Amino acid sequence: MFKVREFEMKQTIFTVFVLLLGFSASGFADGKASYAICITCHGPNGEGNAALNSPAIAGQEIWYLESQLNNFKSGLRGKHKDDLFGMQMGPMAMTLATDEAVSEVSAYVTAMAPAKLESSVKGSVDTGKGLYVVCSTCHGTDAKGLKTMNAPDLTLQQDWYLVRQLQNYKKSIRGTDSRDLFGNQMRPMAMTLTSDQAILDVMAYISSLSD
Repeated sequence: MFKVREFEMKQTIFTVFVLLLGFSASGFADGKASYAICITCHGPNGEGNAALNSPAIAGQEIWYLESQLNNFKSGLRGKHKDDLFGMQMGPMAMTLATDEAVSEVSAYVTAMAPAKLESSVKGSVDTGKGLYVVCSTCHGTDAKGLKTMNAPDLTLQQDWYLVRQLQNYKKSIRGTDSRDLFGNQMRPMAMTLTSDQAILDVMAYISSLSD
């Protein structure tokens, strides 16, 4: 019940935010229309599809969605030869030809109700809590993210996707472009997780915050 009310409050605040920014009803409709190409992988409600390696995006903050779409468009993300799924996103992001189109589809996705997430990793919540201390500097003690640090809300994301992104940072598949300032910041943070089990443990803790 609390989570439902929390989301309803978020929607109300977001609606006011959208109006203040000048998004029109037609702009929101355009965002919905642009999202049609995203449905195949991310689902009609932004719930994601593990079988297609597509993460949940519903309810994620508009500023983060915009930044990642622009990163895919500019080649800051999804260009490494081993980032097969990231490479798939580049052409999709390019269908959003203008900054306005990026903002509109991001606004549409942000307004979606967050997906119901199921834990898929086996790890120690207690061990993960200790490891998460490093992450909390940017993502917050509640893992809800901090815009000032360009750190997204981790509680809205599936654990399997976060595991892959941490592995990508550790393997230098993501966050190596000198223009990707925040990606550059994430790589040394990911390196503090010295084993695959450490990654699973910290994911178990983050998943517990979503319960």
